[in-house]
Amino acid sequence: MDKLRDIEGIIFDLDGTLWDATEPVRVSWNKALKEFDQEQGLQTDEISIDQIKSVMGLQIPEIGKKLFPSFSEEVRNRIMDRGGEIECEYLKKHGGILYPHVEKTLETLAQKYKLFIVSNCQVGYIEAFYFAHRLEKYFVDYENPGRTGLTKGENIQLIMRRNKLKNTVYVGDTLGDAKAAQVAGIPFIYASYGFGRVENYTEVIDSFEQLLGMLT
Repeated sequence: MDKLRDIEGIIFDLDGTLWDATEPVRVSWNKALKEFDQEQGLQTDEISIDQIKSVMGLQIPEIGKKLFPSFSEEVRNRIMDRGGEIECEYLKKHGGILYPHVEKTLETLAQKYKLFIVSNCQVGYIEAFYFAHRLEKYFVDYENPGRTGLTKGENIQLIMRRNKLKNTVYVGDTLGDAKAAQVAGIPFIYASYGFGRVENYTEVIDSFEQLLGMLT
């Protein structure tokens, strides 16, 4: 807990940490895939929910490689770009599933800390999260590789520089999140209720609201 003393900001991952949007993502990418199949006269197997969960936390190009290994990079990019457009519009209207007590916890944390989001997503995804659930008011800033082309660790560092943060912490649910926090040189709080399995972390939470007992 000593490593969490005197922190001034909390940076959050999104998928598997603040919400579960796997079903809307699955529906959106399958719609994009169906459009491509109709255009090309193909019949590609639909993406399953387990496949979606297995790639959560990766950057979009990596996701495309894992989901569509037999397609060319150009085709993968077309499908992923179209799927991203569909999912952002869908999520703006319908949202995802917030984990229990997310808004109440954010509201309390925002009274003491500056809050941020860094996610491996495309432009429009975090904005859709804000819009659907009316949560933008709790966050100071956000970043993603869709805007910067940077890795998650580099985007965390960018947020820290841009907001002049000296002591902060990253909260996420995957090994990639843990590595990103390590790259940024900050403590990592592992959200064990999410999609990943992590062994090395500063602290662990089994529910989002446990942050209150840990940080307030």
